[in-house]
Amino acid sequence: MNTKTVLFDLDGVLVDACDWHYEALNRALKEVVDYEISKEDHYKKYNGLPTLTKLLTLKEMGVVTNDNIQKISDIKQKHTVEVIEQLCVRDESKIELIDALQKKGYKVGVVTNSINKTATLMLENIGVLPMIDLLISNENTDRNKPFPDPYIIAIYLLNSTHEDTIIVEDSPKGIKSAKASGASVLEVKDATKVNLDLFKNII
Repeated sequence: MNTKTVLFDLDGVLVDACDWHYEALNRALKEVVDYEISKEDHYKKYNGLPTLTKLLTLKEMGVVTNDNIQKISDIKQKHTVEVIEQLCVRDESKIELIDALQKKGYKVGVVTNSINKTATLMLENIGVLPMIDLLISNENTDRNKPFPDPYIIAIYLLNSTHEDTIIVEDSPKGIKSAKASGASVLEVKDATKVNLDLFKNII
């Protein structure tokens, strides 16, 4: 018997953190190479991608070089942690949702393009880290979203199948990844829409 599974993206789904990553990266870019990504480009080109992928795109544009990519990445992660510690707080609606899913027999996983450190910190701060059955970060797979690999790996590790899996995603790249995995996909605009009401016709 396969396990019923719900997989959540993190930024923009469980936590409204998309702008946190944008602002942290821009602070690092401004500090090192005096460059900033516009809001328009953020949503069109970069939202939902790992930091390294964003930086490699900027390298192709001549904005950054091999010599400063790691420095920018390190500064960005430092700023991200600072923002999480300041703004990421306990979320009773997410705790209630995950508790209800697990009582109905669902395994619950989180699949994110964030690094493990910041993902774990966000899950801890909103109060759901002990409830999560599996966390897949961008450090757990060679190909991240928009490729389906992270979701396929999560489904396998939770002893489920794509037919028995529901994925909750917000960004175009995350939605592309989720759909390519073969699972059912719930598309949301932001984390405020992710609560028990979202699943009222499912569980």
